[in-house]
Amino acid sequence: MDFLKLCSCVCHLFCLSVQVAWAVDEVTLLNPPEEPVPDHALDILYSCDEPATVQLDCIISFDTGITSTLLLRQWRCFPGDHRTRSVELNLPDWLVYQADGTVTDSQWVLSCFLQASLRYGGFDDTEEEFVAAQDVARLQPKAFFSRPLKRHQLCFPWSSEILKLTKQFLNKQCPIEEETVHLLSSIFASTGENFGITKTLEPYGSEVLEHFRVKAVSFPWCLFSVWIFVSRRCQGGLCGVFHHINSENDYVSPSLYLTHSGQLHMQMNGESEESSAFLSPYKVPLHEWCQLSVRLQGRRVILSMVCVEKEQRTVRSTEHVLSHDVRLDDTEGYFVIGGGKHVKGVEGYFGPLVYYRNRVPPHGLTDVVVPDVIQDLDLTGWLQKCDEFRFEVNVKISGYSRKAQPIESEACFDAFHKWLIKDKLPLNTQCEPWEKSVPRRRQAAKLSKLFAFKHGGKRVSSAAVGRALFSLSLQKLGRASSGAVVSTILPLLLQAGCLADNRALRMSSVLYSSGLGVEKQLPKAWLLALLAAQRDDRLALLHLGNWHHRGLHGLPTDPDLAYAYYANIAKQTTLDNLNPTPEQTFVEAVYLNNDEALSLQTNEKHHIFQWLKLQARRGTSEAEQALARMLFWGQRGVTPDIQQAVRHYERGAARGGDPEAMYDYGIILLQGQGVEKDVPKALTFLKKAMDKGFVPAINALAWYHEQFEQDYTRAVQLWEQADLLESPDAALNLGVMHFQGLYPGKPANQYMAYKYYRKSAERGHIRGALLLADVWTTGLPGFVSRRPSDAVLWVRWAAEHNGHLGSVLRKALDSYLRGDMFSSLLHYMMAAECGYAAAQFNVAYLCEQNAGRFLDPAFASQCMWRYYNLTIQSQHPDSYALIRMGDLLYEGQLDRQKDMFSAAEMYKRAALRNEPQGWYNLGLLAEEGYRLPLSVLTELGLSELYLADRSLLLSALYKRCRDSEDTDSYLPCSLALYNVHLQMFQRDYSAAIKFSTAVAVVAAPTIFFITLGVFRRRVLSQREA
Repeated sequence: MDFLKLCSCVCHLFCLSVQVAWAVDEVTLLNPPEEPVPDHALDILYSCDEPATVQLDCIISFDTGITSTLLLRQWRCFPGDHRTRSVELNLPDWLVYQADGTVTDSQWVLSCFLQASLRYGGFDDTEEEFVAAQDVARLQPKAFFSRPLKRHQLCFPWSSEILKLTKQFLNKQCPIEEETVHLLSSIFASTGENFGITKTLEPYGSEVLEHFRVKAVSFPWCLFSVWIFVSRRCQGGLCGVFHHINSENDYVSPSLYLTHSGQLHMQMNGESEESSAFLSPYKVPLHEWCQLSVRLQGRRVILSMVCVEKEQRTVRSTEHVLSHDVRLDDTEGYFVIGGGKHVKGVEGYFGPLVYYRNRVPPHGLTDVVVPDVIQDLDLTGWLQKCDEFRFEVNVKISGYSRKAQPIESEACFDAFHKWLIKDKLPLNTQCEPWEKSVPRRRQAAKLSKLFAFKHGGKRVSSAAVGRALFSLSLQKLGRASSGAVVSTILPLLLQAGCLADNRALRMSSVLYSSGLGVEKQLPKAWLLALLAAQRDDRLALLHLGNWHHRGLHGLPTDPDLAYAYYANIAKQTTLDNLNPTPEQTFVEAVYLNNDEALSLQTNEKHHIFQWLKLQARRGTSEAEQALARMLFWGQRGVTPDIQQAVRHYERGAARGGDPEAMYDYGIILLQGQGVEKDVPKALTFLKKAMDKGFVPAINALAWYHEQFEQDYTRAVQLWEQADLLESPDAALNLGVMHFQGLYPGKPANQYMAYKYYRKSAERGHIRGALLLADVWTTGLPGFVSRRPSDAVLWVRWAAEHNGHLGSVLRKALDSYLRGDMFSSLLHYMMAAECGYAAAQFNVAYLCEQNAGRFLDPAFASQCMWRYYNLTIQSQHPDSYALIRMGDLLYEGQLDRQKDMFSAAEMYKRAALRNEPQGWYNLGLLAEEGYRLPLSVLTELGLSELYLADRSLLLSALYKRCRDSEDTDSYLPCSLALYNVHLQMFQRDYSAAIKFSTAVAVVAAPTIFFITLGVFRRRVLSQREA
């Protein structure tokens, strides 16, 4: 009996252990579908070691950022063997089917997951639920039109069927993805240098379109179409029209160039590195808009040209069948319109460039339509009028030169003139036909006559007349006291521009774009800026770069096009800094509302400059250094004088106390600027400066070892030493060494060069910024992605350091200090249209002040609104501009409605800069009953006061206003805060005050009579005594 009991216990324990071993917490989705489908039979394997719950959920995330969890099924699990349960997967109709009126539409689904979980607890509210096991399967959501239509088992009324035809359902479309790419939709003025527009393409998002694109890589079927206006024949071997660069920096299909003879050079590449090229049998004409088309159909290449001049069309075409397959992967590398790193661009203008990626449009060459942007610009019309005017001026110059020649001279005359002289026939003293001029051209005729007689009959160029017309225009504008005279001077500027004066074109463009004294004409302003920029005018390039960067005046925002303009002037800035001229001045951001900065401005006759000269004569090295820098760079209002600056540099260095002076003088001797080059003497001063720990001197000596001694090891050692001391020049030079493969013991490394370029740019080096932007505009495959938006910011920053911009700013500031407000406004406006933030602020400030009412009030208001608005869009806007823009938005000027939200945003931005006026104005808005938005209060760190009592918010705002560092704001902010506290006290204790007042009023007579009685008793008692 005992034995049987023992066996029973053992068997029981064995079975229990097996049961425990088998009953493991587990849940598995055996056959989940790959995508949401209807009526799917889903098998789920599960087991548990204690009573639990099996739950099936669907987790869906939407593009709005919302995630939703839907409960599909739930059942009990009991301990025991593994079980499999088959459930019908009932997903929501809006996830499985197309919306049809009965099936509702949904938000865009980003992801969908099935989740099976084993849970303990949860049936009783007192129990805490926890997940013991789970399994997840991902379902790939279908696009809307890929889903099936649900077959409803019900009959719907006629009204529901009509509902399906409403716009809510008819407007449902697939995401639009264009096969036609507009690589350039505007007009680009090409100077014929190594500057162009870089464009990249991404793969299609559509699987179907991407499939066809990849399939066509080795058998392209596409079309490139570009409009071009050639101003001058190619001066080199080949000039770029557009070309394609792959990830290995090789030219690939397609690449189109213009030869020096005017023919088109077409180059194509194949799969196995084969390449073919051919020339067009026709030439691209000068001064005509022509559409060039490259049609690729497998091995067949058709190169066509359609030129349009007035109503005439010229059509040319050539076809070639290549001996190899053509390879074109448009997502590899980048495309370049115009000039690139290794090829110069065409001199002229580029119009819209369209790329048909996977197809060839059906229209023929005779169906070509001139784009609206070309027709509206009317470039050919302007050039034709200028040619007529230039011819007229040349005729007058020739006629007056002939009249001015002395008879006894050996000048060559025509036979008729010699015959008149020989027979002494009377000459006609009346004006000849060529001397007649229309009224607006009389000044040009007078100047032509003046120059002809001044030079004794020698031939004078029409460009000289143009320069004289521009100088005359400046004199007239300088004497102007208001904008009313601009309309009479503008024709002179336009005539000067026709005679090749770029400054006149640029100034005319500014007048038309701003509407200063003339009717605003944005197309004409754009045309004149393009004409000046094509001739490589620095500020016109900056002007157009700003327009396309910001998308101003109706032009499309195009950072790649803006980069092409900015890169040009940025490159010239680096060269200008090495070769300073009197036309350049150091760029200084002086704001007209900053009295301290204005007080520091000086000139050669100013007492500050004279005091510095006195201190320099007394042997003060700091004064010598200050004078030298002001004279060398034209700083603080001093006219540049390199020769005089060199003398101060020499005296400062000779005293031997200031390492900066020794460095500056050593650099001047090393480069021969304003003095004869003397390398040994330069090295002496540079070594002395380095011995005193002056970091730039270390960099300069390294540059000497690299340039003069070719001792790269020593140069790198010094540059590494200077780089550790945060030298921007050292970082730049180390980058160049890595890029060129000159770093000792290391091969060329573009990525290492990029890292040093970036370090140099962040330290404030202009050339470093330019080289960094050059990398970002194309990228380094596998290392650095393309960043065009950041690239354009760096080249813009570099371009805004150009000395010609500084010269315009200096003229504007000098005019302001002289009290010539109109001239100051005009020059500041020229800099403001280039996008320079300080100039934009100063234009708005001058319009706001309108001293002497030199501007029409309506124009002044529009000017103030526009330029303050442009100022606040800069990276670091002035706080005063934020306050004034907030005031304008609050007041709702120029027939605009009040915009309290935007005004609060402006005041908030000023307050975040610890500007007390920003805090004060926010308080005024709140006092007027406007509830400050939660977003504003959150950024100010006051979100907890959004729903609080208004007095608490006002108290917090005025406290921050009072506690700012501005001492002038302490009193008004304190008074405002006191007023808030007074109102709070009156509100909180108003009942007590009223009760006390009432008691006082009632008790006052009683107290008065009691007091009077007491007083009388005292008087009587005193009398009795």
